[in-house]
Amino acid sequence: MGRERLRLLLERTFRSLRIRNYRLYFVAQTVSMSGTWLQSVALSWLVLQLTDSAVALGAITALLFGPTLVLGPWGGVLADRVDKRRLLIVTQSSAAVFALALGLVTVLGFVELWMVGGLALLTGVAVALDMPSRQSFVIEMVGPDDVANAVGLNSVIVNASRIVGPALAGVLIVSVGIGVCFLVNAASFLVVITALLLMRVGELQPAPPVRREPGQLRAGLRHAWGVVNLRVPLLMMAVVSTLGYNFSVLLPLLAQRVYGRGAGSYGALSAAMGVGALAGALLAAGRARPSRRVLVASTLAFGVFSLAVAAAPGFRSGLLVLLPMGAAAVLFISTTNAMLQLNAAPEMRGRVMALWAMLFLGSTPIGAPIAGLLVRGVGVRWAIAFGGLATLAAAVGGAWALRRGRLEEGACEAPWCLPETEEAGVGVERAPGR
Repeated sequence: MGRERLRLLLERTFRSLRIRNYRLYFVAQTVSMSGTWLQSVALSWLVLQLTDSAVALGAITALLFGPTLVLGPWGGVLADRVDKRRLLIVTQSSAAVFALALGLVTVLGFVELWMVGGLALLTGVAVALDMPSRQSFVIEMVGPDDVANAVGLNSVIVNASRIVGPALAGVLIVSVGIGVCFLVNAASFLVVITALLLMRVGELQPAPPVRREPGQLRAGLRHAWGVVNLRVPLLMMAVVSTLGYNFSVLLPLLAQRVYGRGAGSYGALSAAMGVGALAGALLAAGRARPSRRVLVASTLAFGVFSLAVAAAPGFRSGLLVLLPMGAAAVLFISTTNAMLQLNAAPEMRGRVMALWAMLFLGSTPIGAPIAGLLVRGVGVRWAIAFGGLATLAAAVGGAWALRRGRLEEGACEAPWCLPETEEAGVGVERAPGR
């Protein structure tokens, strides 16, 4: 009986992998995201080596993610208009070129901060155009029945790579230097491009492309605001991502200034958060549908464990607390992603996911400098604690808004939705036939 339950659990958790196109995507993204985390650690450490400044680190992070804040909504409009697979080939190729350039100038020994900033900005433009299509492409590969599972597995990819990438970065930085990290990341993009080219286009389930018309961006914003199960997760994401999810800035400073350690320990802290996040991702993948209850609970847990990280007395205790914090963080992110994809009208999905990407990544240009200034003003621990308190406030506000929306608005009244039912056990509005 135990083995049978385990087999059923594994089948449920990894069911999207039975689809060939998604298998290709899963494997390729595992390689590519490991390269992305590898570069993220190397980039932070490079900036600290060049400047020893938390504000400079925040500024470079802002340049990397700022274009998503500005261009992300237009990337969503583009995602609803064009073939997403072809657009992804272009954006992934561009990101590979920028990583290669950063690796070469670093290896050759003439890298300067303005070069890092310029290439970070160009990479950010590629990400801004890539993210909406990449997020909304998931449902085209697996269909609506498996989208929650695929989103959870995507989080598995991100967080398994969060273990591999930082650990590899620590080894490479110490052994062969920072520049090699960027070159390895450039090579990893080739795997994604190959997978996209090998996909069976006839097995994809694309939404009909939207014709070019004026006011499409405003229409997407009105749609996102008009549905409670879109509006509330997006508002919660805005608060948590801006104020609570600034660990690309805070973790290297925690390792360096609080614990008095080097790049290897920073990689270990990132990997610990990744191990916990992997557990959270597997939990998200095993759920049939996202729920309002999980959305609020994961936000609440993320805030509590952020405060625990801020209070952890030493390196080892910090490692331990980062495990559950990582699990709560990725469960929150996966739940918001799946709720948005399931509740968005198909012709609006690219624009809705652009808002998700804009808030998840594009809020960093605001949050990263705030984190840097808080570190300079009150220290690393209080900067982390501030994010934890903001996340707790988002959990409480989100719970109140979802309850009020359920009582006042009821289920979604749009034609793509069915009434919310307790029997479904999911708390989301569902499209006909799902």
